[in-house]
Amino acid sequence: MDSGDGASGGRTSGTGRLLTGVAWAVLLLGLWLWGREATEGPGSTSAPTTGDVAAVGRPPGVPLPPARRPLRPAQPSKVEIPSIGITAPVMARGLDATGAVDPPPYAMPQTVGWFGTGTLPGAEGAALFVGHVDTRTKPAVFYGLSAARPGQKVRVTRTDGSVAEFTIDDVQVFDRDRFDARKVYGARQPGRAELRLITCGGAYDRVSGSYTANVVVSAYLTDARGI
Repeated sequence: MDSGDGASGGRTSGTGRLLTGVAWAVLLLGLWLWGREATEGPGSTSAPTTGDVAAVGRPPGVPLPPARRPLRPAQPSKVEIPSIGITAPVMARGLDATGAVDPPPYAMPQTVGWFGTGTLPGAEGAALFVGHVDTRTKPAVFYGLSAARPGQKVRVTRTDGSVAEFTIDDVQVFDRDRFDARKVYGARQPGRAELRLITCGGAYDRVSGSYTANVVVSAYLTDARGI
């Protein structure tokens, strides 16, 4: 709380806004780097092409249920997308030496990484999950992520024994050259509990050693069990 005079208070609040803006910019940069690092893979198998997914978006006429109120905080332990056959353990990841979120190691290709210092899945805001699309020899955990469609369910088992159920409302491909960190990582609607599931897509560029796009599945909380 500012106890100084009006002029001093104005300077203090201005500095606070500046620091908040800088912190937000740094966080977005770190998450953008995370999106690049976490989804860059060996490229031995064919990732979904940009054209296959970019048109999915949110098709008109797909009925979506109302959002459920956010849950009490709890960490994730497992994620399931039954419609595309994904069931995987979840591990929390922090920042690496470059300031980006450290993805799951390539030695654990069937594990999903969760940004452990970000939003808890089921809590208000957007929880961020990332997984590799492939290894040098076979598909990885999120290889089939581009087949997800609006209306399908994502279930996150949490360490308190509850299961948070999310409904997919959007599937998009973001080209790496036009990656919008605010749009990808920010919450779509205030007050909702949301998920982002991210892997790579587009073509594999052997010159740069990375894919040309990111597949981003967005979902929001619609149900819960065991709470």
